[in-house]
Order: sequence, then structure tokens, then C-alpha cells
Amino acid sequence: MKWNWQQKDWPNFRFDTKALKALEEQFLHRSGHLLGAYKHISDEEKNILTVDLICTEALKTSEIEGEFLNRDSIQSSIRRNLGLETDNRKIPPAERGIAEMMIDLYRNYAKSLSNQTLFNWHKMLTSGRRDLQDIGRYRTHTEPMQIVSGYVHKPKVHYEAPPSTSMKTEMKAFIDWFRKTVPKGKEPLQALARAGITHLWFVSIHPFEDGNGRMGRALAEKSLSERLGQPALIALSQTIQDNKKAYYSKLEQSNKGNEITAWLLYFSKTILEAQEETQVQIDFLIKKVRFFDTFRGQLNERQEKVTLRMFREGPKGFKGGLSAENYITITGTSRATATRDLQALVQKGAFTKTGEFKSTRYNLKLKK
Repeated sequence: MKWNWQQKDWPNFRFDTKALKALEEQFLHRSGHLLGAYKHISDEEKNILTVDLICTEALKTSEIEGEFLNRDSIQSSIRRNLGLETDNRKIPPAERGIAEMMIDLYRNYAKSLSNQTLFNWHKMLTSGRRDLQDIGRYRTHTEPMQIVSGYVHKPKVHYEAPPSTSMKTEMKAFIDWFRKTVPKGKEPLQALARAGITHLWFVSIHPFEDGNGRMGRALAEKSLSERLGQPALIALSQTIQDNKKAYYSKLEQSNKGNEITAWLLYFSKTILEAQEETQVQIDFLIKKVRFFDTFRGQLNERQEKVTLRMFREGPKGFKGGLSAENYITITGTSRATATRDLQALVQKGAFTKTGEFKSTRYNLKLKK
């Protein structure tokens, strides 16, 4: 089997521009809506939203690769990097590294892409690692760079990337193209097409020993930010993680040829879904602010702790609703106190109640 990079037309990707036209228009239209939504929230609320979106993306882009990190540590590191008030906890290397990379993407999205940008990102991502030969540089190992699954004695090869000896040449072509296709470049390209090609091309080269998926998604977001003229701040990795199987399936289908319309349609729709999710999160933040404005001074310490915990679950809410047992676990209080607290929250109009006895569940009552 020949992979995409082994074919004569590599890396001259072909696609149907007409098939993407409507999606490109939707992207720009929704981007306008998101920009408008930001104008209706305060600077403090923008900081909260920015930290939350960057933190969630950092978590989810890691989860896609099977790495599960600590949210509180990532959030603390992000706040520290942004100069916001935070605790003095010690941040583990993995959490600190992904936070630093995402902050660099947020702050420096408009800077021209270079080898050094990618090397710096790789150093951040691999902070604390001792198992890699090449950190902060393109891979140099002689064995094939393969993506495999299955048994060790009989692995299934899903993809084999170009050899390490060609990394400088491959990455020069990629970076030259990325620079030429910026909005004011020599060969500007539509936003969604450019983001999709960026991601597919980068992960096809697979230039680093590890971290290629996370960096590829970051480059796609950089591409979108360049088009918008501001950080995109969309829930791209969160949306991909929600249906990771489809993501990997589409990548595998797209590494055998250079006609990539199907890939671009998939990736474009994923970006549009990510925009929708971001809008949901902005609306949720506004409801959260209104909630605490309404009930300021009315909640005791236990009630406030549980309420904050429920808000941490995001727009989808506490899975299955909050039970009395959950309340007891979170607060460490007695059953009798938990019952009184929950009844009071319902009476105040802060929570809604459904079910009876052991099936009783509580949810936040948010104004539309």
C-alpha cells in the first residue's frame, strides 16, 4: 500500500471548493455571533471564560491521546500565565507543559509560524519526559514512525509516516505553505480549508517523536485565529473527543490519497460544532453570573460548595442529577443537614427537584 506522502502528487492536496462554500460562510457568520456575545460580558467574565475554554481544550486535546490530566492544576497554571489570581499549588510537568503551549497559542497566534515555534511547543508538551530521544527538535530515529494497534506480535499498521531523514524537507514545505496561505499572504486560502489541510498535512508528516496530534490541533486553531484576527477560542478538541472514533477513522481514510474533500467536509463540520459548543458555554457563563448575583449572601458554605461543583460540570449538568448522597460526599455533612440544605435550595428557587425517595435528584435552576 502507498501512503499519501509516497504518491506523485504529494503534497498537492485536491478538494472541491464548491462543496465547502456553504460551510465557510457558516463559519464566518457564527464567528460574528461569537464576537458579539463576547461584547455582552464583563472583563472579569471574559477572563473566566478564557481560562475555562483554554483549560478544557488542554484537557481534551490530551484525552484524545489517552492522557488524563488534572483540571485544577491546568487551570491554576493558565491563570498564573495570564497574570490572574490563583493558588500556589505545585503544578506537575505534564499539566504545566500543555497549559504553557495553549497560552502561547492564545497570545502569539498572529506570529509567523517557524521551526522554532514548533520546537518550543514540543519542549512544553514533553516537559518532564525522559523516554524520548528528540525533544525540541524533529525526530531522527531510524526505525519507521508507525501508528499501530492490536497485539505486539501481530500489530495492525494504520499509517506509516515519512522517514526521519526527510523531516527538514517535509517541514520546510509545510511551513512555507502555511506562511503563504495566511489571509494576507501570497496565496490566501479559505479558513476551513486551510485549517483542515493544516491538521492533516502536519499529522501526515508526524515530525516529532510524540505530541503530533496535540500540536496538529493547535496549528488548526492557530490557522483559524489568523483568519479571525483574534484567538479563535473554540471547543475544537472537546468536540473531537466527544466522537474520537470518527476522528481517527477519518484520519485513517485520508492518509492513502491526496484528494481530501471528504476529510475537509468532516473537519469543517467539526469546527462548526465546536463554535456551537463555545456559544453554549458563553451562554452558560452568563447564566452562572446571573445565578450568583441572584443568590449572593443567601447560600451557606456547604450550599455554595455544592453549587460551584455543579457548575464545574458545565452546560450538560451533573450527570443524572445531584442526589443527597452526592451532596453528603461533596460537603462531608450529615444526611439530616444535607436534606435541610437541599430543601432550602429548592425553596429559594436555586435548584429544581425531580423524583421521590432514593430517586430524588436536584439540578440547577438557571434563567433563560
